[in-house]
Amino acid sequence: MADTPPVSGGTRLPPVVRGLGAVSFFNDLASEMVYPLLPQLITRGLGAGALALGALDGVADAVSAVVKLAAGWLSDRPAWRQPLIVFGYLTAAVTRPLMAITGAAWQVVGLRAADRVGKGARNPPRDAVIADAVDPSLRGRAFGFHRAMDHAGATVGPLVAGGLMAAFAVRAETVILWSIVPGVLAVVVAMVALRRFARPDGATDQSTRPPQVEGHAPRPVVVALIFLFAGLRMPEALFLLRLQDLGIAAPLVPVMWAALHVVRTGASYPGGWLSDRLGPARTMLLGWVAYAGVSGGMAVVTGPWGGLWLLGLGLVSACTESPERALVAAWGGKKARGRRFGVYHAGTGVVALPGGLALGAIYQWAGGPMALGVSAVAVLGLAVAAAAVIGLRPGSGS
Repeated sequence: MADTPPVSGGTRLPPVVRGLGAVSFFNDLASEMVYPLLPQLITRGLGAGALALGALDGVADAVSAVVKLAAGWLSDRPAWRQPLIVFGYLTAAVTRPLMAITGAAWQVVGLRAADRVGKGARNPPRDAVIADAVDPSLRGRAFGFHRAMDHAGATVGPLVAGGLMAAFAVRAETVILWSIVPGVLAVVVAMVALRRFARPDGATDQSTRPPQVEGHAPRPVVVALIFLFAGLRMPEALFLLRLQDLGIAAPLVPVMWAALHVVRTGASYPGGWLSDRLGPARTMLLGWVAYAGVSGGMAVVTGPWGGLWLLGLGLVSACTESPERALVAAWGGKKARGRRFGVYHAGTGVVALPGGLALGAIYQWAGGPMALGVSAVAVLGLAVAAAAVIGLRPGSGS
């Protein structure tokens, strides 16, 4: 790739951002064809139990966190970004289908960890490319578009898997094998999008490019607050468990999950637009308040209709995912952007583990309403404290 990628002017998203959005769509389509079937594969097909399921994500997230730090450090060297991104998507495309031909649960766990190695390798350089490709005034929309495409793939993937199993009566292993098709498409589109970015149309001399103007760089304390939010929010698996507690029929739970991703898809770009207009810090605080409302609402409702509160998480994602990335992009400036994204992706994953375990323990011993209520109150308190720390005067934290 070119040492200094161009910055997009105007209000349109550049081709590399749109291309990486398409990459995420295909990759998440493939991933969500596989992930919902893994419990069935491990417990029924391979005869393992809940411990193996617990190890599945625990080991994968731990491996991914380490790789994200290394990939972030490497991606501060622009020449490494394209190889890391392509390697990350290629690793996922190859390892996911192999889960269908395993003979033991530990092999599935190992392949899932390898899949997460790919995620860890690609996320920091990919976000750095998106941040560098647009003017700071467009970063919210750029990340919002990318997150929308990501969630769109997550919506379609389970529907494709369910359709294949229903229409052709195929086993889970066959569906997992077929995930190689969208996985390979993701790799091909990534190579094309990044090649065009490396050789943009027009002049490539730095002096002819529009200057990149950094926004107000947030203090590291803002990123620490982001980590705190990641540790205080409920794992989404516990939200799904709450749906069952409310009496929602088991077949409807995947439908609700798909509906949540539909909301996320539709709200992500407007959330990025709001971040560009209102400022990422203020938009993020709105997302935290919205989360407190959703979590508190699901704590007090009774009956199946209360499960509709889950859809509010789509608005939370819209107000937090893009603003967080916009804030990290401005943290430390362009030269350290890859490392900052590596720290961000690794840090949020690491702190979510003990937070999720603590809230899970509260859920198990004191009930879902207590766990959801504790999370809601804690995040609302964090939002109030963050508003005081960041400040809400014009230009602060934006």
